[in-house]
Amino acid sequence: MTEEVAVSGAGLAGLVTARRLADAGVDVRVYETRDTVGGRVRSRRRDGFVLDRGFQVLFTAYPAVRAELDLDALDLRRFSPGAVLCSTDEGTRSVLADPLRDPGSFVASVFNRRVSTSDKLRTLLLRQDLAGREPAGLFGGADESIRSYLDGWGFSERYIENFVAPFYGGITLDRSLATSSQVFQYTFRTLSAGSIAVPADGMGAIGEQLADRARAAGVEIVRNEGLARIERDQGGATTRGAGPVAFETTERRREAEALVVATDPRSARELTSVEGVPTAVKSSVTQYYRLPGAGRVETGRKILLHTDGESPNVVVPLSEVAPEYAPDDQTLLCATFLGEAALDRDDGALAADTRAALAAWYPERSFESLEAIHTDRLPFAQFAQPPGFADNLPATTAPAGSVYLAGDYTEWSSIQGAMASGRRAASAVLSAEPVGE
Repeated sequence: MTEEVAVSGAGLAGLVTARRLADAGVDVRVYETRDTVGGRVRSRRRDGFVLDRGFQVLFTAYPAVRAELDLDALDLRRFSPGAVLCSTDEGTRSVLADPLRDPGSFVASVFNRRVSTSDKLRTLLLRQDLAGREPAGLFGGADESIRSYLDGWGFSERYIENFVAPFYGGITLDRSLATSSQVFQYTFRTLSAGSIAVPADGMGAIGEQLADRARAAGVEIVRNEGLARIERDQGGATTRGAGPVAFETTERRREAEALVVATDPRSARELTSVEGVPTAVKSSVTQYYRLPGAGRVETGRKILLHTDGESPNVVVPLSEVAPEYAPDDQTLLCATFLGEAALDRDDGALAADTRAALAAWYPERSFESLEAIHTDRLPFAQFAQPPGFADNLPATTAPAGSVYLAGDYTEWSSIQGAMASGRRAASAVLSAEPVGE
């Protein structure tokens, strides 16, 4: 049996690819190894808590997010702009926010002594500069590290260490700020134009919505059946659009006129033999905690940044932002720890670090009852994005024959990258033209 188009992977990239193809009248079947959709963007429910797969958020101003999702239907719960700068050494916490987007934090931000007036003014100038640039033009060309880019703007070391390192450590999983400045520019611009949010039902609601929209367009999603092998002997065919493509799933041999590989990077590289698929990683650990009783950690719906340490790098007041994430009589927090070293630390040691940090930041209250309820260890949380990485990513059409790639590793590591890659893959399949040997 020959299908029209097969898609391997029901993550964000695969689901966007499938729906876009189906909307164009193509018969599409998606194969997913797991019983759940969403790929790396998943949630689970446990004892009344919503636990996302690692700490993840949605940037509402991402262009692909606005194009592919019904944000109103996701019933978003938004973080307040800015962050709380927390010092363990000094036992202090202070608010830093954009007064243009969070007028309620104006006084606290203006008089925040951990950030100089000149750095605050530079931040507003940077915001204005990036707002005037097209998002698509931020990738490509000359590149440098985030730290080098900020140095060029004249930001002080104190500002970089107190705010940028922990905040962007949470985004890029790289507190050293050695990541590409293009990632910084894109995300900084996006944050200035929109908000950070989570769906009331958890981040997994994003994949579920994409799957529902794909099914409504006619896509068949087959769960618990993944791509195992692409047959290399295609009669020597390397002609784009020539098809069919023979492949094996974990259940049987199949054929399709085209095959879109939308798996994780390592699987995609192994299946397609495309060497350009990135496999260098950034690792992280996210631990979830419940705090029983009525006492809550008041943050003003802002992320807590650890300014003078990275264990944990950030603490997030999830149930303060999204009350649906926890039972009424409980508080749900999570903390993120960066790097491979965190993967090997036991749950008790991680929880002790978080408890000690919170006790230093909130000396007026006790955290002895803080209890770790789940730990996500993510060896491959993101692919590494050093300066110039965008010039070396594989093309959607990099595999031979009528095989295509869809995944953030063809764009950049983000929800935006995943969804944009799905749109690009669908377009490539629909406009397939013969290619040379």
